[in-house]
Amino acid sequence: MKKYLLLLGLTLGGGAVLSSCESFLDVNTDPNNPITSTPNFLLPGIISQGIQTQMFTALTTTYLSQYTVRKTPASSTDQYNLTNGNSTNTFNYTYFYSAGNIPTMSAAAEQEGSPHYVGAGKILMAMDLAHATDMLGDIPYTDAFKGAQNYTPQYDSQESIYQTILTLCDEGIALMQKPAAENFRPLYITSPSISGDILFRGDVQKWIRFANGLKARQLNHLTKKSTYNPQQILTLIDQSMTGSADDAQLQYQTAVAPLASTTNIFGTTRNNYATATFSGNIIRYLNGNVGSAAYPGVADPRLTVMATATSTGNDPGVAQASTANIVNGYTDFYSSWYARDLGYFEVLTFHELKFIEAEAAFRAGNLGRALTAYRAGIRAHMQKIGGGGSNALPPVTFPLISQAQIDSYLASAAVAQNEGELSLKRIMEQKYIAMFLNPESWSDLRRFDFDQTIYPNLKYPNNANSTLAAKPDLKDRWPRRMLPGATEVLYNPQAIAKLFSEAGATSNDDYVGKPLWWDRP
Repeated sequence: MKKYLLLLGLTLGGGAVLSSCESFLDVNTDPNNPITSTPNFLLPGIISQGIQTQMFTALTTTYLSQYTVRKTPASSTDQYNLTNGNSTNTFNYTYFYSAGNIPTMSAAAEQEGSPHYVGAGKILMAMDLAHATDMLGDIPYTDAFKGAQNYTPQYDSQESIYQTILTLCDEGIALMQKPAAENFRPLYITSPSISGDILFRGDVQKWIRFANGLKARQLNHLTKKSTYNPQQILTLIDQSMTGSADDAQLQYQTAVAPLASTTNIFGTTRNNYATATFSGNIIRYLNGNVGSAAYPGVADPRLTVMATATSTGNDPGVAQASTANIVNGYTDFYSSWYARDLGYFEVLTFHELKFIEAEAAFRAGNLGRALTAYRAGIRAHMQKIGGGGSNALPPVTFPLISQAQIDSYLASAAVAQNEGELSLKRIMEQKYIAMFLNPESWSDLRRFDFDQTIYPNLKYPNNANSTLAAKPDLKDRWPRRMLPGATEVLYNPQAIAKLFSEAGATSNDDYVGKPLWWDRP
């Protein structure tokens, strides 16, 4: 399994430039504190901080997607009470730490003649914008990244941002296709220290497959639009990831000074889930218990990897006994393979793309391809998380998932066996399991209007956000977008007021229930 370093972001870039007394100041230039950098030292921070953006978002979306719930009701995210603070890191890490540094890196790369770095910058800008717009809706782009020239950028429509994402991916792919010999600097450097491409280690083909996969994901969001084109998505899938070795992910690492916060956002060290447990929703998919399971009598071998054999889950807004779901002195969430302190955060994976392929092929009427992709997605996810291993705190040894177990599960009632048994429900429930904790699952739930014929285990929270809960139609009672980040509310209030006006929102609680552009016909 490939391991990638999670590095702290470098925030070199647009600062103020002194325009007088240069000759005096020149003698005080500190050679140990440079004010410029080469692209190989800027790219690691752009990658890691862009992915960290998604990690911070996940602290909210795991509750919105009902992967996790709080053991004690707290009038918080699992009851759909959102604040601007939930979104601040999603916005700030996009614009100040990751995407905000791409123009600086790209300018340096263009000046020295390193088109692969420029290509990586375009693909990462597409990744950053895609995540931000799918969580927030309209976001700045045309007026963004201008530093002191514009601290109050106007917001671009989500529809235009989507076109920008596709264009950036295409431009990035074209640059990645240039021969290595045409680059002044290698994309990945290991000596005297690691720098450059910490995501794919200089493998431009993986960058190209990542960009095509990102395009497929974004276009698959458009299922409510008349322009939805499943064949276009399938063509992109054919040009995307070929196996789990292509997964776009970063490995967490031990926090050793001067590094900080480099362990798992879901892990024990950062302790973000001390008051949480698994939702009953996810456990019902996995445990096979008669009377509560999605498929009674079929115990998914992933249960004891993703959770524990004793995990019962809980419903949102329902108090749980303080001793319930405690394992090794910690809430059972920390016994999950996904909560390993030195695990990794997945951005886009081969198994996700298999489920996107399955959905697109099903919608295109190609049931044979849909069935093959659906079963391949299940298999790839089980193989990925079923490799064993351990976690230090709490002490957990993860069971292996054998090929015999995989084959047995694939032959069970929990999995469609033929084209006649296949449905969007069967595809999406397996995708939901395989996308555990990933913010992208919230996009799927919104596309399907939280439909309980597709997701039968969903439970509407007790004492949910009163504004949403009062909506006459159940499909309108679920959160559809995050609020603008707190920094934008403070420093760019006119743009935020315009967002609320265009959405027809009367309050924060009303605003979060307004569907995004791709979430409307």
